[in-house]
Amino acid sequence: MAGKKEEARDNGRGVVISNHWPGYDLDLFTYPQHYYEDLNYVLIPHGVIVDRIERLAKDIMNDIGYSDIMVLCVLKGGYKFCADLVEHLKNISRNSDTFISMKVDFIRLKSYQNDQSMGDMQIIGGDDLSQLAGKNVLIVEDVVGTGRTMKSLLDKIEKYKPNMIKVASLLVKRTPRNNSFRPDYTGFEIPDLFVVGYALDYNEYFRDLNHICVISEQGKAKYRV
Repeated sequence: MAGKKEEARDNGRGVVISNHWPGYDLDLFTYPQHYYEDLNYVLIPHGVIVDRIERLAKDIMNDIGYSDIMVLCVLKGGYKFCADLVEHLKNISRNSDTFISMKVDFIRLKSYQNDQSMGDMQIIGGDDLSQLAGKNVLIVEDVVGTGRTMKSLLDKIEKYKPNMIKVASLLVKRTPRNNSFRPDYTGFEIPDLFVVGYALDYNEYFRDLNHICVISEQGKAKYRV
């Protein structure tokens, strides 16, 4: 799936999926049939996602598992990634000599309408960020594209002077519009495609899809607002 063997090495990029990766035929997997013809192919199967998150949890605990962690989940697309990641982090903590306290808080951002970035990030939910002062913060995001949304969020959080901020993103897109921002932990680096599934949505549809798939033009037109 990652193409050439050397592309599969992490180097901060996670599992690298090449631009020439054809994906998996939908008929090889089960998926909600109400999305028939709304998808082109499976980019990342659910099982591969879960296994990769387990490794990310190990890397995170090796790096920052020496102290309590405040997990800040970016809703809505990040909730499944966050839930699975936190569960793996808790399992590692339970089986280690030192118990690590983890608290989870949520913030909701909006930067897309249909398949286009709106540019400016809108914070439309979440609690007072002042509670992050002095904390070790792990931001859990679903997708980093241009990086502008995450950079804007980091600028806001840094004003409250947390002790540390790390970013874990399930996906990073290779896009010419990227401002060179890279998360500290990356699940998969993917081509500049609009993907759905595993809680990633298109106008609130496809969150019930377990695999990460590439949406079809018919799917975009069907659920456009």
